[in-house]
Amino acid sequence: MSNKKKKWLRTALFTAVGALVGYIYYKLVGCPTGGCIITSNPYTSMAYMGVMGFLLSGAFDKDGGRGCNM
Repeated sequence: MSNKKKKWLRTALFTAVGALVGYIYYKLVGCPTGGCIITSNPYTSMAYMGVMGFLLSGAFDKDGGRGCNM
């Protein structure tokens, strides 16, 4: 598999796992009163944790970010 495909696969997996963690957090901890903006709705909780997973996927890059040619 090419490096580009591996990179996108890793990013997609981190994002999906982050969204799953967000849903689990909503179910186990959640905010039933609606006072918490992120945890009172499963969609916002999943979106927030999905973004965190997306951002973390770049932190585990093997080349240390040297792939940028700017």
